[in-house]
Amino acid sequence: MNKYIAEFIGTFFLVLTIGCTVIPGATGVIAPLAIGAALMVMVFATGHISGAHLNPAVTLAVFLRGKCPARDVIPYWIAQIAAGIIAALVAVYLCGKSGTPMTITNVPVAFVAEFVFTFALAFVVLNVATAKGTANNSFYGLAIGMTVMVGAFSVGALSGGAFNPAVAVGIGVMKLVNFSQIWIHVVGALAGAAVAALAFKIVNPDSE
Repeated sequence: MNKYIAEFIGTFFLVLTIGCTVIPGATGVIAPLAIGAALMVMVFATGHISGAHLNPAVTLAVFLRGKCPARDVIPYWIAQIAAGIIAALVAVYLCGKSGTPMTITNVPVAFVAEFVFTFALAFVVLNVATAKGTANNSFYGLAIGMTVMVGAFSVGALSGGAFNPAVAVGIGVMKLVNFSQIWIHVVGALAGAAVAALAFKIVNPDSE
């Protein structure tokens, strides 16, 4: 149970940070930096407890890589998505309003953006947090958080920059995207994570 609580807490603060920076329309680089930093510190805080997936797509990648027991996949997903919903409601309460939905007009571009940067995120997680060559390192949280920051800067304007199904649900609840379009983020993220797991196995043929 402690693993699921850790996943809930970490995902909660990630989604809460997104809401509290994006809903008010924080200017310039504030939102991507805050979001990347929130993920970084929560990965460091929960990594030794749950592995700090904080993302159903990452959980899928770690499972396919062989480092997450099948019995944990669904409970992790439930904890992460529940955290995303509750964090979204808290963010709307704190901000006093919900957001203005981003309308995705070019669905293929948005899908590819979500796929590519979720691939990058999952590939980084697998290599810095599950590979033998980087075992017991002290930089994994920074690497993971900065990957999301890079993605937010690069394609946030194209897709919303979720790279995480729990975030997608959260930003849907906050009305930062149209709920009818969150499938783009969910399917794109899960597909990107699955391909990242395959790529990890190819470039780490001796991985256990």
